[in-house]
Amino acid sequence: MTTTHLEAPAPSDDDAELTALGDQLVRNSKRPRDRIAAQALADERTILALPAFQRALVVEHEGRPVAQWERLMGQQYALPLDGEQRSFLGLVLSMLSIGATPLAAVTDLSADRLRIITQAILRMAGDDSIAIGTRL
Repeated sequence: MTTTHLEAPAPSDDDAELTALGDQLVRNSKRPRDRIAAQALADERTILALPAFQRALVVEHEGRPVAQWERLMGQQYALPLDGEQRSFLGLVLSMLSIGATPLAAVTDLSADRLRIITQAILRMAGDDSIAIGTRL
């Protein structure tokens, strides 16, 4: 199992723009699963920060950024992702019934990404009140 942790970048204008993009993708999603997937990517941040990923996923619709998941599916293997990012993205797309990444891919995820995916699954199941974290 991978033990790397997501590094928090220093706050910058780019960071604020990335946060705004993530928020807009969540807000502009029409279906609950789309919102959950967008929230997972916004929480994970490193994938959404890639310009190539943004070009593959984000389109303007009525002056607002929206996610076009099917378009992303056609381009995902050309994206500059490492193995862990690819597993995370595959799991997110599987929640949308796009692609077929086995649940065993969670073994490739760091603790941070595993927490994000677990929260997304709970939201998808309609119960995000279950606490996720380290037991004391």
